[in-house]
Amino acid sequence: MEKYVQVENVRMVFNTKKGPFVALRDINLNIRQGEFVALIGHSGCGKSTLLNLVAGLTLPSAGAMFCAGREIAGPGPDRGVVFQNHSLLPWLTCFENVHLAVERVFGRAESASSLKKRAHEALALVGLTHAEHKHPHEISGGMKQRVGIARALSMQPKVLLLDEPFGALDALTRAHLQDELMKITAETKSTVVMVTHDVDEAVLLSDRIVMMTNGPAATIGEILRVDLPRPRERLALANDPQYHEYRGAVLDFLYRRQLRPAA
Repeated sequence: MEKYVQVENVRMVFNTKKGPFVALRDINLNIRQGEFVALIGHSGCGKSTLLNLVAGLTLPSAGAMFCAGREIAGPGPDRGVVFQNHSLLPWLTCFENVHLAVERVFGRAESASSLKKRAHEALALVGLTHAEHKHPHEISGGMKQRVGIARALSMQPKVLLLDEPFGALDALTRAHLQDELMKITAETKSTVVMVTHDVDEAVLLSDRIVMMTNGPAATIGEILRVDLPRPRERLALANDPQYHEYRGAVLDFLYRRQLRPAA
């Protein structure tokens, strides 16, 4: 489906003590089913605001948004969200954190054994079967993020929304989880929208990179199609001239055409 997620003429204005603050303006974006789209731009450009709008966590001041032909009027299980902060409940085990989400979505329609099976399968998908009975404080930051991804995937969302899920992790853990995410999305054929500050992450993972202009009143400045064959292998791309061409195009937009805003 060419227009699986549709964002049409969206504007987002927040009321503040100093008056209206225009965060986003004139946002138009269509995302195909099964596509991986990265949102990138300087801090304050409205990347997370746009992601929250697609998630239904906030509603636009103007414009319309649709997912699979239905208007986005609030949050729903058809859109799974993974935040930079994993947001796990500390008193529950990894399995229980995932099972809680499964129960909320499928609890009325399926048996207890079916719900447990869904939770087990989601944790197996991210390679955490061995940690099912551990609590969040007993596992690493990278493992916590994988539980968060498992929880989102367990709901079988139409769209997976990622808000810098690897931003707080060390470089090696981040690279490992990027590779895992590519495998998972290839297997699940998920439609993914991901907010990132990392140019290499955007080029490695994405089919298209949506580059945002600086805020306030940010909008989409340019969209870059990344035509690198899949599956993608990090080491092979290190010396790939096309990879570096895409990387250079994003850097040119961010650091020459969109001057870094003053701190």
